[in-house]
Amino acid sequence: VLDRPDGTINPEMETGEVELEVNKIELLSKSETPPFLIQDNIEAKEELRLKYRYLDLRRPEMQKRLRLRHSIYKSVRNYLDSQDFCEVETPILTKPTPEGARDFLVPSRITQGEFYALPQSPQLFKQVLMCACLDKYYQIVKCFRDEDLRANRQPEFTQIDMEMSFVDENDIQNLAENLVATIWKETIDYNVELPLLRISYQEAMSRFGLDAPDMRFDMELVELNEVFAKSEFKVFKDTLNSNGLIKAINAKNASSFSRKEIDDLTNYVKNYGAKGLAWLKYEDDEFKSSIVKFFNENELKSIKDLLKVENGDLILFIADQENITNPALGNLRAHLAKKMDLIDPDKFSFLWVEKFPLFEHSPELGRYVSVHHPFTSPLEEDLDNLESDASKGDISKVRARAYD
Repeated sequence: VLDRPDGTINPEMETGEVELEVNKIELLSKSETPPFLIQDNIEAKEELRLKYRYLDLRRPEMQKRLRLRHSIYKSVRNYLDSQDFCEVETPILTKPTPEGARDFLVPSRITQGEFYALPQSPQLFKQVLMCACLDKYYQIVKCFRDEDLRANRQPEFTQIDMEMSFVDENDIQNLAENLVATIWKETIDYNVELPLLRISYQEAMSRFGLDAPDMRFDMELVELNEVFAKSEFKVFKDTLNSNGLIKAINAKNASSFSRKEIDDLTNYVKNYGAKGLAWLKYEDDEFKSSIVKFFNENELKSIKDLLKVENGDLILFIADQENITNPALGNLRAHLAKKMDLIDPDKFSFLWVEKFPLFEHSPELGRYVSVHHPFTSPLEEDLDNLESDASKGDISKVRARAYD
């Protein structure tokens, strides 16, 4: 190992000041040409990368991910240990439990015709631990759910699982957000501002259309039922007559979108049940659209004021039933943010969403069913609405002591 000659030092490399002088090479095994370059930003297909996973994992970005995961585990264990938690491994081979998804089944060799199930979570085991007086448990645990693969749903996944006795929501939320802040600080040196914002489910749906809103950009949903209460625009009029919901978002500086781009947005919201998408462009201090003739001056002024419209903006409307308007417009908001590059990838914006509805009406069953599962406690102030007599209580208004 020698010092590099003047002019060849590379300060960007950890070994940039030295070089290796080779005196002899002994060839142990001749390599075939690698199927892809062992470097970052390759264009190899995932199937090829998985086939040669031992080569894929040599790439710096994959090494970084494995080491980040290791750092997270270390941070979790250190923090929860400081809070007097005990890490317990729970069984993997168990019996089926009604968790909401399908179980993976493992045939038993010893007892023919019977099966073990792989756990969707350690729920029952950790409750046993609470009964056994181990009042603070955690586990970094593998869970299994036999369901279709999606971006946020994998058949096999790892979760940080916890349980505590004699606590309420605030105890759990405070612990969880401090754990998150610790992980982010110790692994990527990011300061999470505490306490985290807390909003109700109703507020999340009203402002963002989704119960897991991305808070890293603006473009909030604005309700316009009152503005169009006397509208003669047939789509809006029919929506209000059927107790529906009219909402809009302001895509700032997006009036340059072509008709094809707006048609693509219309097709996008149809994926969420919306029948269509109405729009107005604001250019040269006036609204422009094929539907602008259906709006009177007061309605246009209200739109301009409520949505803070400026030259170059594009206003997008959805008018439908609440269970369609909110998610369709909420997902469109998120879609536009990506399309318009509004999200800072280095920014994190955590929040708690609380007070989820406990029940929802099922048209198929003709009755109310649990939104999440039947083991969630109702808010004490909503207990009167659990009266079976509809004249005394409204079960649809019962909120849960649920948070996410």
